[in-house]
Amino acid sequence: MIDGIPYRRVGEPTPGGIVCVADHASNFVPDDITLGIPNELLDTHIAVDIGTNAIADRLGRRHGIAAHIATVSRLVCDLHRSENSPGLVPMSSDGHTIPGNIGADIEGRLARFHRPYHTALGEWLDAVRPELIVSLHSFTPKLESRAEDRPWQVALLYNQDNRAARHAIRLFGERGLIVGDNEPYSGKQLNATMNRHAEAQGRPYLTVEIRQDEIMTKAQQSRWASLVAEVAGGVASALQSEA
Repeated sequence: MIDGIPYRRVGEPTPGGIVCVADHASNFVPDDITLGIPNELLDTHIAVDIGTNAIADRLGRRHGIAAHIATVSRLVCDLHRSENSPGLVPMSSDGHTIPGNIGADIEGRLARFHRPYHTALGEWLDAVRPELIVSLHSFTPKLESRAEDRPWQVALLYNQDNRAARHAIRLFGERGLIVGDNEPYSGKQLNATMNRHAEAQGRPYLTVEIRQDEIMTKAQQSRWASLVAEVAGGVASALQSEA
């Protein structure tokens, strides 16, 4: 996080084009915040959506899809939650207690991280007026706190507006991938950023969840950046043809 700004931008947006948003791309914890957890947990899914920083960066640098990328860990302030969500400053995650967040100054973290991030994102999207937003996330193949089968290589989440997701599910499936439809959890419950900046504004969007073992290496991240860009372009074209 540079100069206290909870996001960074990569690439030059094309007015009316495609943009990317990555809410969980960082595991950074400011020096003045103590979470009280082992450092090794910061490299796991409870602190960061593994692989998304590199993919979003590559989308902005190589594929013409400018990106708005979070620069603070979800354990400090979950930018993909509404302001009144109990998970905004999580006190536990996947069976791990986050003792430093118990009794935390939630209003202070809203003012320092959440509001600047979303104000800037809203202004950026208003200026760019994109035809499609790609909200990029990743999910762990296996949770520690419960046993469940997570076979999907990629999944599309949505709340009420599934216009873009329906095309993306088809396009990813045509590439031989196992595709989840509102899996491994539903966008009808967890879709805060796109509810605010896409659905409320009538903007088509894709909330893309990639399984983390698919995007661990640079080669995998490069492949998936190309794949996401290709599918997003196909979705944008399909939506235009329907307009």
